[in-house]
Order: sequence, then structure tokens, then C-alpha cells
Amino acid sequence: MIYYVEKDPQTGFIWKLYKHKLVVKIEFMESTDTVVLEWTFSPPDFFEEQINLKRDDYELVIGSGKIEARIEAEAHEKNPAIRDYIDRNLNNRFLGVQLLTHKPYELSKPTMYRVYPDGHKDYFIHAESGVLLLSVETADLIHIDKDGNVIRDTKAERIRKKKSLADSAEKYGRDNTTFAALLKSYKMAVTDPNNELVHLYEIRDALDKKFKGKELTCKTLNISSRQWSRLGLLANDETLKQGRHRGQSLGKLRDATEAELEEARNIARRFVEAYLEYIELHDTGV
Repeated sequence: MIYYVEKDPQTGFIWKLYKHKLVVKIEFMESTDTVVLEWTFSPPDFFEEQINLKRDDYELVIGSGKIEARIEAEAHEKNPAIRDYIDRNLNNRFLGVQLLTHKPYELSKPTMYRVYPDGHKDYFIHAESGVLLLSVETADLIHIDKDGNVIRDTKAERIRKKKSLADSAEKYGRDNTTFAALLKSYKMAVTDPNNELVHLYEIRDALDKKFKGKELTCKTLNISSRQWSRLGLLANDETLKQGRHRGQSLGKLRDATEAELEEARNIARRFVEAYLEYIELHDTGV
């Protein structure tokens, strides 16, 4: 006697079959309702690999251009604000990666539906909004020695750094107001290129106010005084169209070169990472 076991993809039930004829339902695969949130994003390789996260009240999977969060319906009913909580944390992960890549991204608002044990779904409609553009990819390098051992893999290094920054941005970007402000300024530097140096300087300015002056900021965060001054020069003193004081310039304004912009980005990025190292040691909420 041969039995065939098969799962119905629509309902999640498992049925026992005898000679291809249904005999009896033998198992429920899901006994509770599940609330599902879904997002889309671009570029689809923003994280470069799939990320699986398990939190107390939900599970999150970040794939290629798509994200899914699954929440037990009971947890969602007890805390309806969890949808916004997950959405904010997810946005912070993107901001953390953007700090490394300096690339724009587009993240949709989440769609939401509820899945019942019998397989049917209730859909909820939310307004949609979004932003953004295109970007240029960088070449990767894999350095292999004469014995075939990988000495350096720049893509693997970048993916690890992306995950680390995304984890930190999710952890601290919600409650640490200074860190959240730094991430916001860096995002504006990416999305508002005509004022890029203005927004990068906001990072220096926020740290200056936080630690009450250049000397204490540089000492506390182990920031180079030369880098501090250089960012000020690019943003304030050079006659650049992307700078802060272009209306006060007596000379003809010019566009910043790509080398100048990249230098300013690297300095600002270093400042944000230095502050991140600081709060990881002190775990301060401001």
C-alpha cells in the first residue's frame, strides 16, 4: 500500500493521498494569523546579499529588491505601531549602508496584508511615496596569492561593512538623536547634490555642538584636526557652487571637482563612524 503526502500551496494544509485519491486531512501547517509587510527597493543589489533578521516580535527577510516582514497577528494587535517601528528600523538600515556607498536608493512604503490559516488574505491599502535616482557601480578586486589563497576580496569586505553599518544604524538611529541627525545630513548630501558640501558640513557642525567645540570633539572622537579644518575649507572658504557661503563670494563660483567632493565625503563619513564608535562604547541616547 502506497501513500502520497502533498502540501496544498494555497492553504498550507498537508493532505494524505492514497492512489492519488484524497483520504484525510492530517495536519495544519499554520494555526495562527500572520500579518505580512512587504517593501520594494532599488537598486535591487543595494545590500548585495540576502539578509535574514529575527527579532522578538517579527522576522524580516531582505532579498533582491524585495523585503518581507512577518508578524504574528496577536503581536500586531497588541502593538499596531509595530508597522511604523519596523519601517523606521528598515530605513535606518538603508541609511547605514548609504554612509558607505554614497549611493541614492528608493524604498517604497510597506504594503500590508493578513494571512489566515485557511489561506485567504485581507489586504490593507496605504498611500505610496518615494524618491530617487541612478548610480554608478565600482569595480571589485579579488587578490589571490601564488598558492590560490584569497588575500583580499573587496566585495566580501564591502558586504561585511554594509551589514555592520546597517546593524548599527538600526540599533542607534532610532533613539540617539545626534546619530539620527548625522545620518539624515549624509542622506541629504546624496539626494541634494547642489548643496552637498552644505549637508556634509552639517555633520561637523552637529558634532561641534554636541561636544562643545573643535578641540574637545577631535579629542573625544580621535578625529584629525587637519581633516576638521579641511572640511571647513571646502564647505566654507572655497568658491564652490556646492558650498555654504557662495552668496558672500567675491570671485566667480565653480563646481567642486569630483576629487574635492570625494574628499569631503570621506572626511564626513569618518566623522560619522567616529561618533558611532563613541556611542557603541558609551551607549548614549543623545
